[in-house]
Amino acid sequence: MKESSQPWRPFTAKYCCSVEDQTFFGNFSRCRTSKSDISKNINAPAPSFRRLSFSDLSRSSSTRINEELAQSFGPDLFDFQLSELRAITQNFSSNFLLGEGGFGTVHKGYVDDNLRQGLKAQAVAVKLLDIEGLQGHREWLAEVIFLGQLRHPNLVKLIGYCCEEEERLLVYEFMPRGSLENHLFKRISVSLPWSTRLKIAIGAAKGLAFLHGAEKPVIYRDFKTSNVLLDSMGPEGSDTHVTTRVMGTYGYAAPEYVSTGHLTTKSDVFSFGVVLLELLTGRRATDKSRPKREQNIIDWAKPYLTSSRRLRCIIDPRLAGQYSVKGAKQMALLARQCVSLNPKDRPKMPSIVETLEALQHYKDMAVACGQSQASTKSATRNGVSSGGRLEGRGASYRKSAPVTSSKKT
Repeated sequence: MKESSQPWRPFTAKYCCSVEDQTFFGNFSRCRTSKSDISKNINAPAPSFRRLSFSDLSRSSSTRINEELAQSFGPDLFDFQLSELRAITQNFSSNFLLGEGGFGTVHKGYVDDNLRQGLKAQAVAVKLLDIEGLQGHREWLAEVIFLGQLRHPNLVKLIGYCCEEEERLLVYEFMPRGSLENHLFKRISVSLPWSTRLKIAIGAAKGLAFLHGAEKPVIYRDFKTSNVLLDSMGPEGSDTHVTTRVMGTYGYAAPEYVSTGHLTTKSDVFSFGVVLLELLTGRRATDKSRPKREQNIIDWAKPYLTSSRRLRCIIDPRLAGQYSVKGAKQMALLARQCVSLNPKDRPKMPSIVETLEALQHYKDMAVACGQSQASTKSATRNGVSSGGRLEGRGASYRKSAPVTSSKKT
């Protein structure tokens, strides 16, 4: 596991959602609900939660758990047998391994339409949880309950689950393009075009806005590039989804969360701002291989975010001037607001969605305006190294709960 994406566990865990065009997030195991009054003005109805007793079920037998979940979710979730999941993953073969982390392993599998009535033939991602006593089981149960009730085009879709003796598994729709982290930081990957980066940001923002707009707002708590999964990528951009599992990550966690453990929806906004900076610069949130003053993306980028002229010194050079000058500046200003040290100064997610969507109309490409990437010499003189290069240390399709195929809204 890479240093920049090491899970940092102060008080809890993380969750899962997705984005249109389509990007998805992952990890809902310990997502918290918030009592704050968040705007409901987003492109989906606010979800409400069924009255399912988490505290009771967390200590129940596997038989009772399956009965209660089947009664609560009915045909919305499939109750798989362990033998079936072994079969579709070839006994959890290493050849089908998508990734692994503290939660366990994720394997790719294939289901046909004969496995269950109403289940279409498709590729799936099967998460096999490493159950360590009660806590591992509680994470699994929380994810089933949350994702079983949260349905949105920008949320990873949970297809089903398995609770058999000591085994706990989750089955998601498969996200074929892996994570944003993969595409943004792997040296071998083709650079993401500006329009694609913008659509990914919009999709992710919609996923978070949906969670925050729930009847009892849900705090994602560990938003980062490895939890943003891509469904498809083509000339029109990418389909984005978000995964689910709650814990903070150094470099993305809001300062008030780090210092006090206090979480609000504005904690997610801070993390979203860090991801915006990563999309703008092509750099990781933290990178210990760089000079000390450049290791933290916020500290390094902040002085350059308010001026188009200075901003071009830190824009990802792999964009090669193929980005909107006005759009990049507005995204930079938005990112600066999101990472404000004062949570009250950070915008709400519906407002962020609105701001980002407006940027899609800008056509003033930097290369056409004579404002393409500053030269290496100029950038170095301005206190910015010739960096912005994508590192070959990108994480693979790990940790995030696999995601669902794109759905147009």
